[in-house]
Amino acid sequence: MTTSTTFLGLGAMGSALAAATLDAGDRVTVWNRSPERARDLGARGARVAGTVAEAVADDGVIVACLFDHRSVHDVLDPVITRLSGRTVVNLTTSTPDEARELATWADKHGVTYLDGAIMAVPEMIGGPASALFYSGSESAFTDHRDLLDRWGTSTWFGPDAGLASLYDLAMLTGMYTMFAGFLHGAAMVGTAGVPAAEFAARQAPFLAAMTEQLAELAATVDAREYTGPDQQSLRFTDTALSALRRASTDQGVADDLLVPVHDLVRRQIAAGFGAHGTARMFEGLRSSR
Repeated sequence: MTTSTTFLGLGAMGSALAAATLDAGDRVTVWNRSPERARDLGARGARVAGTVAEAVADDGVIVACLFDHRSVHDVLDPVITRLSGRTVVNLTTSTPDEARELATWADKHGVTYLDGAIMAVPEMIGGPASALFYSGSESAFTDHRDLLDRWGTSTWFGPDAGLASLYDLAMLTGMYTMFAGFLHGAAMVGTAGVPAAEFAARQAPFLAAMTEQLAELAATVDAREYTGPDQQSLRFTDTALSALRRASTDQGVADDLLVPVHDLVRRQIAAGFGAHGTARMFEGLRSSR
């Protein structure tokens, strides 16, 4: 039996992972629910399997890059008895608790499980800017490091299978809210006829400069010290957000994006912390669990 890395799921990301593995000269087996998605990889030398059972017949690592947590079970449950002693690297986006559930499920069936999170878009896979986070089996991470490094810089966060997902989703929270904030701003200036591209040219360097404050913000949060003289107070932030909301609605732009942030600030003020720094919002978020 010839060792071949098996890729289950050939969406944009799964295809990019398989292609980078082929480019490295490795043997690759691919399967996708819609067979036409495998055509290009087959033309490049991948073995195209018609069924999941056929795909996992080799003895190499199995890489799942599917739609969601439920999809992983839908695809692997029917063949789980064949996977004892094998390694599954799951790169499907999942929550930390879902990753932990899969790790427990895999262990029950004698499967070595490594959960992964891809901090890149498909076009970046295999390049210097691509990074992947892993957690779960340390032996799977170390034994297959050459394969994992085909796709980007690999970092293992420990045996808790949910940690890679936790980091991933926490970082994506910042990304999505940043994108939403940009779109909100573009909608505001758009009412004055300013193209979004022109706004982006000014917004990008401003946001880049603001990210330099993250380390200082983190130090404030870790120390739980919100009364420093250089901190912008929650009362000041309340006034600023009120102005942002008025300006938005005056321009005919919905303030939906700003409301939850403003509510968080006002709850902290109502609790008696108006003179504290705006970083104290962290405490309101942290206590919501």
